[in-house]
Amino acid sequence: MTNRERVLATLGHQQPDRVPYNIDFTQKARARFLAYAGVDRLKSLENCLTMCSLEPANAWRETAPDIWEDQFGVQWNRSVDKDIGVVCNTCVTPDNVRTYRLPDPDDPSRYQALRDSLAAGKGERFVVGNIGFSLFERAWTLAGMENVLMAMVTDPDFIHTLLDRILVFNLRVIANTCRLDIDAMHFGDDWGQQTGLIMGPELWRQFIYPRVRQMYQAVKAQNKFVSIHSCGKIQEVFPDLIEAGLDIFNPFQPEVMDPVTMKKQFGRRLVFFGGISTQRLLPFGTVAQVKKEVRELLKVVGEQGGYIAAPAHSIPGDARPENIAAMLDVLQNQ
Repeated sequence: MTNRERVLATLGHQQPDRVPYNIDFTQKARARFLAYAGVDRLKSLENCLTMCSLEPANAWRETAPDIWEDQFGVQWNRSVDKDIGVVCNTCVTPDNVRTYRLPDPDDPSRYQALRDSLAAGKGERFVVGNIGFSLFERAWTLAGMENVLMAMVTDPDFIHTLLDRILVFNLRVIANTCRLDIDAMHFGDDWGQQTGLIMGPELWRQFIYPRVRQMYQAVKAQNKFVSIHSCGKIQEVFPDLIEAGLDIFNPFQPEVMDPVTMKKQFGRRLVFFGGISTQRLLPFGTVAQVKKEVRELLKVVGEQGGYIAAPAHSIPGDARPENIAAMLDVLQNQ
């Protein structure tokens, strides 16, 4: 089977010849693994997914040392976290929420990387258009996390207006992307923490659910698959997400949801993507423990499809290189 065929089989809840997998690194983890294993090992990942960002050309610019401004005007301090950073300005308030200028969703450069990837030949690859920080995350990066959460209670009109403007932008990006020969759309939008939904289920259903449902249904109307990333313990809204049209859930953190239990409860309706512990196993486990746990995930969660194996997040900088190598040994030699 090709990598694309493996993913399509697992999406159909059929047993592929081997469980598809996808590995992503933070900058620090990549550098440490490169020093440990060499460039050839790093080049031989054979990821089953091709994730293409939907950001325009020159989406980021360094406005001061370690301060990077994104396409929305949000500034990120990357003095510590080189991959994402910490938001250090506030762009949107109740006073300018209706007039603040959002980027152009029709900018052709936004889709060029995806077009280039497709032109190289999709045959063996499952191609995904990726909208990061897609709704709640986009709102709080623009207006501030505390401001958004408080306004959900004290000024709901502000949040509805902000989320609606983001939704209109996203729907246009979805429409443009789904005209291309992609397989799926992936939405990044962390709603969870280790103990549950950040805003709780009632506010999630009031503010988030109606809009994600519109986005997912727009993708499904074009016969594409829907994939999301949301960190944290959010399984209480899995039924809502399934009803909205979700196909693939990531990152499937074993610290907050037991993989075997989730497979039993939702494994016929969701494909799980992730599951390999980045909080516990890769940084602190032994090589033997890594091989044992990854094999168990492939056997149990990967039975009859429904599983894309991966670390539960981009591999963090404290992951032991020998553990990363052990994980790859199991994934690549199924």
